Parts: sequence; structure tokens; C-alpha cells
Amino acid sequence: MLVIVSDLHLTDGTSGETIRAGAFRVFAQRLRDLAYDASWRAPDGKGRAQYRPIEEMHVVLLGDILDVIRSTKWLKEDGVPCSVRPWDDPQRPDFIQKVDSITSAILRHNRESLEVIRRLNDGKTITVPPATPEGTVQTVGWNPDAPGRLPVRVHLHYTVGNHDWMYHLPGKAYNEIRRAIVRALGLDNPPDVPFPYDPAESEPLAKIYREHGVLARHGDIYDRYNFAGDRNRSSVGDAVVVELIDRFAMTVVEEFRDRLPEACLRGLREIDNLRPSFIIPVWLDSLLEQTVGQPELRRAVRSVWDGLVDEFCRLDFVRHYGFRFNPWNPATRARWAFRFTKGLLSRSRSRGLAWASVRWPTFTNRLLGGGGPTWRDAANETAREDGDANFIVYGHTHQYDLVPLNTRRFGNRYIRQIYINSGTWRPYHQLTVLRPTREQFGCYELMTYVAFFRDGERGGRAWEVWTGFLGPRE
Repeated sequence: MLVIVSDLHLTDGTSGETIRAGAFRVFAQRLRDLAYDASWRAPDGKGRAQYRPIEEMHVVLLGDILDVIRSTKWLKEDGVPCSVRPWDDPQRPDFIQKVDSITSAILRHNRESLEVIRRLNDGKTITVPPATPEGTVQTVGWNPDAPGRLPVRVHLHYTVGNHDWMYHLPGKAYNEIRRAIVRALGLDNPPDVPFPYDPAESEPLAKIYREHGVLARHGDIYDRYNFAGDRNRSSVGDAVVVELIDRFAMTVVEEFRDRLPEACLRGLREIDNLRPSFIIPVWLDSLLEQTVGQPELRRAVRSVWDGLVDEFCRLDFVRHYGFRFNPWNPATRARWAFRFTKGLLSRSRSRGLAWASVRWPTFTNRLLGGGGPTWRDAANETAREDGDANFIVYGHTHQYDLVPLNTRRFGNRYIRQIYINSGTWRPYHQLTVLRPTREQFGCYELMTYVAFFRDGERGGRAWEVWTGFLGPRE
């Protein structure tokens, strides 16, 4: 059995809310249920299901698990401004120290959640009842640590995405950082080898995928905004998070902390939970109108955004990213997009953006937002075309999706190929579609996981997907 989750975005606590430890406890419970369900095998020739306990399962963390980018430590740490940025030389000592500092803070801030993950393989958390000689379930206690229950070995595999790409970097110093992560999560990854990005970089992982007919990758490779052609270097998306999203919230809090209500300060920390990112001005305009009564204070906060957009567009990294004069260069598009947001923090113009994002979502996202992956990218995967993988799984977009791709005939049976996006585990804010010019948002928490089975597990079913939604505290 193979289980895939992605985009947990566990941070060091210096930016917006992340998923709580309760979600991890729910996940552990679901893994126990999955292990039991997978132990029921496909019916025999007489239609009788057989119970045969599984002995192991694989859990793949498909990138953007620990979020190194989404931290204000890139800007200021312990009150001291920082000069190192994600797009600097990753072998510089101060760069390595920064990655180590942020990683250590993430592990501390999420200790309770990560402890749930680490205990998955303690022999007591994931267990199943034994079988009788007749192939039925032997009667034992249903508590996971009840006497007589059989432990299921859980193998945890970490792969990187665009917010944790530093764990893909080689070197002894990064080995030490990876070693701390391996200990905290109980990973199977060897710490002295970069965590894989492409499935081909890890033969054990590639073998697991082949056995389950799966190809899984984070998916940012299809998003030029967040992938610069080499996963060992930064992308323009990193600059957006650090120099615009994180800096804006930090600057406003520092300058107006005593004048802004707590509801406004909390809302500012949620900017990075907005999708797509070009909708940020709509969120800010709505937030200011609802929480800040003084018009002059609202104008002062809006001017901070406009000033930071100008500074972002002047960054050497952004100006010289890729081919400077290519209009489809992602940095050029980012500069156009955020210059477009200047002045949008006014009622009329932000309402127009809100209306366009609902009326023409695809066009607006392509014009102002980032890229894929989509089912079209999955359809072009070589492993799918060759028939080596019937299931293509991406993360990255934070939007769960399932698209049937093709049905192929092999002898007397049909093989159905599908694309699945593994969604996210984090708070999510979405613009309401009825009368969007009111600039109202629906807020909820998401949790998606994907499971694949082989050798007749799960009664002969090949896959299942679960997506949970949890409403906000009122």
C-alpha cells in the first residue's frame, strides 16, 4: 500500500497559520483504517473475500512539507535585519546557517504534529488484527496497542518541492540539516543523500512507484514561476513570498501595530494562504474596510503595498531572472502582475479584479497568476504513454483534482489512467462567487491524501482518495 500527501507547509510560526496537530492524529487514525481495509483481498473464484494482514505501507511526503521559504527570518532574525536571501549562493556559510535556523524553528514549532508522524512506525500506532486459518479476522481488541494485534511497518519517504528545495542541496552541512529532519519525522531517507526531487533520483522510491503503477512528483517543474530549470536554485516565486508577502505583513505590523485592531493583524498573516496570489489586493481591501475605521490609516497601509511592489520590481534577482526581454519570462510576468496591483487597494479597482477573477478565472489566472501543473502535463508524462504508470500524482497547486485521462485495453482487461492532484493540508481562503464585488471570502481547512493498492489489497481496488474540509472557528 502506498499513501501520498503533499503541501503541508509547516512553518516556523513567523507567518500565517498552518494545519494543527489534530489533523495529524486524524491522519494516523485513517492510516489504521486503511491498513485494515487493505488487508481484505480481492474475492476468490467463488466470490469469497480473504483477509490477509498487510505487513508494510509506504507514506510519501510529496514536497513542500517543511516550508523554509515562508519565514520572516529571511528578512529579520532576533530583531536584526538579514541580508541573505533564498536566491543567494546556497553554499555560502550564512545561507546554510539561515536554512539550519529556519529548519530548527520549524521542527520546534511543529513538535507535537511531527511526533504523531514519527510514531507511525512505533509498532503500536498502525496495527491490524491477525487472520484465522480460514482467512477471516481473528477476534482481538480494536485499540491499536491491544494484545495480539500485528504491527504494520510504515516507511516514510520525503521528496522536495519549491518551498523546501534546500533539502535537495548536496554537502556535509546539509547532511546535518537532513539528519535532524530524519530524526524528527522518522524518515527512511538516508540523511547523507539529498532528498529526491525527481522520482528517478531514488531507486527505492522509483521501485515503490512501479509496483503500484504510480508516477508522483511535486509538480512545480511545470510552473516556470516556481521552477527555474534547476531545483538546486531559487525561483521568482521565492522572491514574491519573501519580498512581498512576508515583508508586507511584517512591515505593516511593525509600523502600525498600536493602531491596527487584532483582527486586521491576524488577517495580514493569512496572505500566503490565498490562492491565486494575484487576489491578495482584494483580500487586503476587504480586510481593511472591515477592520479599520479610519480612512487615512487604510490609505497608509495601502501605500506600504505599493512601495514594496516598486522595490520588488527593482530587485536585481527579479530584473535579471532568465531572459530579460522575453515577455513570457516568469519574472517579467510577475513584475507586470504586481505592478498591475498597485493602486488596486481601492474599492472600485479591487472590486473589478474580484469580478474578473470569478467571471474569467482561467484567463485572469494565466494573465496574472502562476502556472501548472494540470492534467495536460500528466497526459504527457512518458511513464503514462509507455504504460508504466496508470496513476499520475502531482501536488503544488493546493487544489485537489481528479481527471480520467485514458482507458487502454491490455488483453481481456481495461486499464484506466487517471490524474490526481493531492491538494494540501492548510487553511484556505477563497473568494465567494455570488456577488464577488462584495469582496467576501470563505475560509476553511483542507486535508487530502491519496492511497494506492496492489496484489489484491483493498478488495481488488487500485486506489482511493479522501479530502476533508474543516470549517473555521466562529
